[in-house]
Amino acid sequence: MNSKPRFALSLLCAALLGALGAQAYADGTTEPTPPPAATGNTEAGKLAAAYGGFAGSDANARALVDGLRDGTSITLNTSVTNPDGTTTTSATTFQPATGKMGYGEVDIALALAKDELAKLGITAPTAAQIEAALNGGTVTLADGSTQDLKGVLALRADGQGWGQIAKTLGVKLGAIVSASHTDKSQAGLDHGKPDSAGQVAKADRPEHPARPDRPERPQRPERPERPDHAGRPGG
Repeated sequence: MNSKPRFALSLLCAALLGALGAQAYADGTTEPTPPPAATGNTEAGKLAAAYGGFAGSDANARALVDGLRDGTSITLNTSVTNPDGTTTTSATTFQPATGKMGYGEVDIALALAKDELAKLGITAPTAAQIEAALNGGTVTLADGSTQDLKGVLALRADGQGWGQIAKTLGVKLGAIVSASHTDKSQAGLDHGKPDSAGQVAKADRPEHPARPDRPERPQRPERPERPDHAGRPGG
Protein backbone atom coordinates (compact mmCIF):
# COMPACT_ATOMS: atom_id res chain seq x y z
CA MET A 1 0.00 0.00 0.00
CA ASN A 2 1.26 3.50 -0.89
CA SER A 3 2.29 5.49 2.19
CA LYS A 4 1.99 8.90 0.47
CA PRO A 5 -1.77 9.30 1.18
CA ARG A 6 -1.16 8.58 4.89
CA PHE A 7 1.66 11.13 5.01
CA ALA A 8 -0.50 13.74 3.32
CA LEU A 9 -3.34 13.03 5.74
CA SER A 10 -0.98 13.49 8.71
CA LEU A 11 0.18 16.84 7.38
CA LEU A 12 -3.42 17.95 6.91
CA CYS A 13 -4.37 16.98 10.49
CA ALA A 14 -1.35 18.81 11.89
CA ALA A 15 -2.25 21.94 9.93
CA LEU A 16 -5.84 21.81 11.17
CA LEU A 17 -4.76 21.39 14.77
CA GLY A 18 -2.33 24.28 14.45
CA ALA A 19 -5.03 26.49 13.01
CA LEU A 20 -7.46 25.59 15.79
CA GLY A 21 -4.79 26.31 18.39
CA ALA A 22 -4.01 29.68 16.83
CA GLN A 23 -7.72 30.53 16.78
CA ALA A 24 -8.06 29.59 20.44
CA TYR A 25 -5.27 31.95 21.48
CA ALA A 26 -6.58 34.64 19.14
CA ASP A 27 -9.92 34.53 20.98
CA GLY A 28 -8.15 35.66 24.13
CA THR A 29 -8.08 32.32 25.90
CA THR A 30 -4.96 31.35 27.73
CA GLU A 31 -3.11 28.12 27.93
CA PRO A 32 -4.36 26.03 30.83
CA THR A 33 -1.92 26.33 33.71
CA PRO A 34 -0.72 23.16 35.40
CA PRO A 35 -2.03 22.52 38.90
CA PRO A 36 0.01 24.44 41.46
CA ALA A 37 2.70 22.51 43.24
CA ALA A 38 1.96 21.57 46.81
CA THR A 39 3.00 24.45 49.03
CA GLY A 40 2.67 22.66 52.30
CA ASN A 41 5.57 20.88 53.89
CA THR A 42 4.82 18.54 56.72
CA GLU A 43 8.11 19.06 58.54
CA ALA A 44 8.09 22.83 58.09
CA GLY A 45 4.45 22.99 59.17
CA LYS A 46 5.14 21.05 62.34
CA LEU A 47 8.03 23.32 63.30
CA ALA A 48 6.02 26.45 62.53
CA ALA A 49 3.17 25.18 64.70
CA ALA A 50 5.60 24.49 67.55
CA TYR A 51 7.05 28.01 67.49
CA GLY A 52 3.97 30.07 66.61
CA GLY A 53 3.67 31.44 70.14
CA PHE A 54 7.35 32.30 70.31
CA ALA A 55 7.38 34.04 66.93
CA GLY A 56 4.22 36.03 67.62
CA SER A 57 2.17 34.54 64.81
CA ASP A 58 1.96 31.51 62.55
CA ALA A 59 3.17 33.63 59.63
CA ASN A 60 6.25 34.75 61.56
CA ALA A 61 6.98 31.18 62.63
CA ARG A 62 6.80 29.95 59.06
CA ALA A 63 9.05 32.81 57.93
CA LEU A 64 11.60 31.78 60.56
CA VAL A 65 11.49 28.11 59.60
CA ASP A 66 11.70 28.75 55.86
CA GLY A 67 14.41 31.41 56.18
CA LEU A 68 16.62 29.29 58.42
CA ARG A 69 16.04 26.24 56.27
CA ASP A 70 16.93 27.99 53.00
CA GLY A 71 19.48 30.47 54.37
CA THR A 72 17.43 33.39 53.01
CA SER A 73 16.39 36.71 54.58
CA ILE A 74 13.65 36.58 57.19
CA THR A 75 10.95 39.21 57.63
CA LEU A 76 9.03 39.26 60.90
CA ASN A 77 6.08 41.53 61.61
CA THR A 78 5.36 42.92 65.07
CA SER A 79 1.98 44.50 65.82
CA VAL A 80 1.57 47.01 68.67
CA THR A 81 -1.74 48.35 69.96
CA ASN A 82 -1.65 52.12 70.43
CA PRO A 83 -3.39 54.00 73.28
CA ASP A 84 -6.11 55.11 70.87
CA GLY A 85 -6.92 51.52 69.99
CA THR A 86 -5.27 51.50 66.59
CA THR A 87 -2.64 48.96 65.65
CA THR A 88 0.79 49.70 64.27
CA THR A 89 2.71 46.95 62.50
CA SER A 90 6.44 47.15 61.94
CA ALA A 91 8.59 44.77 59.91
CA THR A 92 12.05 43.55 60.83
CA THR A 93 14.16 41.88 58.13
CA PHE A 94 17.47 40.15 58.78
CA GLN A 95 19.75 37.64 57.16
CA PRO A 96 20.57 34.49 59.17
CA ALA A 97 24.23 34.31 60.15
CA THR A 98 24.37 30.75 58.83
CA GLY A 99 23.61 29.19 55.48
CA LYS A 100 21.10 26.47 54.74
CA MET A 101 20.24 24.13 57.60
CA GLY A 102 18.33 20.91 57.99
CA TYR A 103 15.00 20.95 59.80
CA GLY A 104 16.60 19.35 62.84
CA GLU A 105 19.10 22.20 63.02
CA VAL A 106 16.32 24.75 62.55
CA ASP A 107 14.53 23.20 65.50
CA ILE A 108 17.64 23.37 67.67
CA ALA A 109 18.41 26.99 66.74
CA LEU A 110 14.88 28.17 67.53
CA ALA A 111 14.75 26.15 70.74
CA LEU A 112 18.00 27.67 72.03
CA ALA A 113 16.96 31.21 71.05
CA LYS A 114 13.56 30.78 72.68
CA ASP A 115 15.02 29.49 75.93
CA GLU A 116 17.70 32.17 76.15
CA LEU A 117 15.07 34.90 75.88
CA ALA A 118 12.75 33.12 78.32
CA LYS A 119 15.48 33.02 80.96
CA LEU A 120 15.68 36.81 80.65
CA GLY A 121 11.95 37.06 81.27
CA ILE A 122 11.10 37.61 77.58
CA THR A 123 8.37 35.12 76.71
CA ALA A 124 6.66 37.18 73.99
CA PRO A 125 9.67 38.58 72.11
CA THR A 126 9.56 41.23 69.44
CA ALA A 127 11.05 40.62 66.03
CA ALA A 128 14.15 42.59 67.01
CA GLN A 129 14.62 40.47 70.15
CA ILE A 130 14.32 37.26 68.13
CA GLU A 131 16.93 38.59 65.71
CA ALA A 132 19.26 39.36 68.63
CA ALA A 133 18.81 35.87 70.07
CA LEU A 134 19.66 34.32 66.70
CA ASN A 135 22.29 36.64 65.20
CA GLY A 136 23.52 38.35 68.34
CA GLY A 137 22.72 41.80 69.66
CA THR A 138 21.41 43.73 72.62
CA VAL A 139 17.95 43.38 74.15
CA THR A 140 16.23 45.63 76.66
CA LEU A 141 14.71 43.90 79.68
CA ALA A 142 11.55 44.80 81.57
CA ASP A 143 13.47 46.73 84.24
CA GLY A 144 15.13 48.90 81.61
CA SER A 145 18.51 47.20 81.77
CA THR A 146 20.14 45.76 78.68
CA GLN A 147 21.65 42.38 77.96
CA ASP A 148 24.10 41.46 75.20
CA LEU A 149 23.35 38.16 73.47
CA LYS A 150 26.00 36.19 71.62
CA GLY A 151 23.51 34.82 69.11
CA VAL A 152 22.84 31.14 68.47
CA LEU A 153 23.51 31.41 64.75
CA ALA A 154 26.56 33.61 65.27
CA LEU A 155 28.10 30.95 67.49
CA ARG A 156 27.24 28.34 64.88
CA ALA A 157 28.85 30.43 62.16
CA ASP A 158 32.00 30.58 64.29
CA GLY A 159 32.28 26.82 63.97
CA GLN A 160 30.78 25.67 67.27
CA GLY A 161 28.72 22.49 67.33
CA TRP A 162 25.19 22.54 68.73
CA GLY A 163 26.24 20.75 71.90
CA GLN A 164 29.05 23.25 72.40
CA ILE A 165 26.66 26.16 71.81
CA ALA A 166 24.25 24.77 74.38
CA LYS A 167 27.13 24.45 76.84
CA THR A 168 28.16 28.05 76.13
CA LEU A 169 24.63 29.16 76.93
CA GLY A 170 24.59 27.01 80.05
CA VAL A 171 21.80 24.64 79.05
CA LYS A 172 21.28 20.99 78.18
CA LEU A 173 20.54 20.58 74.48
CA GLY A 174 18.14 17.64 74.59
CA ALA A 175 16.04 19.11 77.39
CA ILE A 176 15.80 22.47 75.60
CA VAL A 177 14.53 20.99 72.34
CA SER A 178 12.03 18.78 74.14
CA ALA A 179 10.75 21.63 76.31
CA SER A 180 10.46 24.04 73.39
CA HIS A 181 7.62 21.98 71.92
CA THR A 182 5.61 22.26 75.12
CA ASP A 183 6.04 26.02 75.65
CA LYS A 184 8.41 25.52 78.58
CA SER A 185 11.94 26.72 79.10
CA GLN A 186 14.99 25.29 80.78
CA ALA A 187 14.46 27.81 83.57
CA GLY A 188 11.30 25.98 84.55
CA LEU A 189 12.86 22.54 84.49
CA ASP A 190 13.61 22.39 88.19
CA HIS A 191 12.00 19.05 88.86
CA GLY A 192 15.09 17.04 87.99
CA LYS A 193 18.49 17.32 86.42
CA PRO A 194 18.72 16.33 82.76
CA ASP A 195 20.86 13.37 82.03
CA SER A 196 23.49 13.21 79.30
CA ALA A 197 20.83 12.54 76.66
CA GLY A 198 18.95 15.64 77.65
CA GLN A 199 16.11 13.80 79.34
CA VAL A 200 15.00 14.61 82.83
CA ALA A 201 16.13 11.95 85.18
CA LYS A 202 13.45 9.97 86.90
CA ALA A 203 12.98 10.44 90.60
CA ASP A 204 14.84 7.95 92.70
CA ARG A 205 12.69 5.01 93.45
CA PRO A 206 12.15 4.31 97.14
CA GLU A 207 14.01 1.35 98.42
CA HIS A 208 11.99 -1.77 98.93
CA PRO A 209 11.33 -2.41 102.61
CA ALA A 210 13.40 -5.21 103.98
CA ARG A 211 11.55 -8.43 104.30
CA PRO A 212 11.10 -9.57 107.89
CA ASP A 213 13.23 -12.48 108.87
CA ARG A 214 11.41 -15.72 108.75
CA PRO A 215 10.87 -17.20 112.19
CA GLU A 216 13.08 -20.14 112.84
CA ARG A 217 11.34 -23.44 112.75
CA PRO A 218 10.94 -24.93 116.19
CA GLN A 219 13.23 -27.80 116.75
CA ARG A 220 11.57 -31.13 116.69
CA PRO A 221 11.41 -32.77 120.10
CA GLU A 222 13.83 -35.57 120.48
CA ARG A 223 12.25 -38.94 120.26
CA PRO A 224 12.32 -40.87 123.52
CA GLU A 225 14.66 -43.75 123.53
CA ARG A 226 13.00 -47.04 122.99
CA PRO A 227 12.93 -49.19 126.15
CA ASP A 228 15.06 -52.24 126.07
CA HIS A 229 13.08 -55.36 125.21
CA ALA A 230 12.46 -57.54 128.17
CA GLY A 231 14.28 -60.80 128.01
CA ARG A 232 12.37 -63.56 126.46
CA PRO A 233 11.07 -66.24 128.79
CA GLY A 234 13.52 -68.99 129.32
CA GLY A 235 16.29 -66.78 128.16
